[in-house]
Amino acid sequence: MNPFTMLKYKSQLEGNHPKAAEFVKRVILTGLPEGTIVEVSITKPGEETKTTNVKVTREDIELFDEARKSKGK
Repeated sequence: MNPFTMLKYKSQLEGNHPKAAEFVKRVILTGLPEGTIVEVSITKPGEETKTTNVKVTREDIELFDEARKSKGK
């Protein structure tokens, strides 16, 4: 992804959703050790909440590490 596009998205996220941006910085970007459970809930207007979760595996960590390294190239 183009670095300028990434900066645009980052800036927009921080401006529109400062709590979410802070959460990503403090929790996600500091690393998620194997065994961490990530849960996501979505509530659409007029609908019931849907929730799912994933347990972080060693393979997930390796994939994110690889993506992070390739981003720096």
